[in-house]
Amino acid sequence: MKLIIQIPCYNEEATLGVTLSELPRQVPGVDIVEWLIINDGSLDQTVEVAKACGVDHIVSFDHNQGLAKGFMAGIEACLKAGADIIVNTDADNQYCAADIPKLIEPILQGQAEIVVGARPIQQIKHFSPAKKFLQKLGSWVVRI
Repeated sequence: MKLIIQIPCYNEEATLGVTLSELPRQVPGVDIVEWLIINDGSLDQTVEVAKACGVDHIVSFDHNQGLAKGFMAGIEACLKAGADIIVNTDADNQYCAADIPKLIEPILQGQAEIVVGARPIQQIKHFSPAKKFLQKLGSWVVRI
């Protein structure tokens, strides 16, 4: 079983190293864990940071194409690299990497084919009140 953790990146040199340092290289029930970044036309040293941190795969766009195109390109690259499970996370370390084993557990147990994680927006101290409001509004719009 192969897990690839993909991270879309746009000018993330300041936070990518910390994010990668938190990601697991071993997960119970998984034989291989690899990392993939999608460099969405970064103008900074994002790719160099990724390489220095041991990222296994890099997909690069010449210019910024947006999160949706980056996500799709990442999924395609993960599948081509033989991923059985793909986890998408952020480069700014807003998701708890230690939760990845819990996130994929229903897949490993054959209880789910897809799992969507949630983060407790209201409890994240470094989120501004405006960001918390916009997150809540966005979630409400998606539910509608």
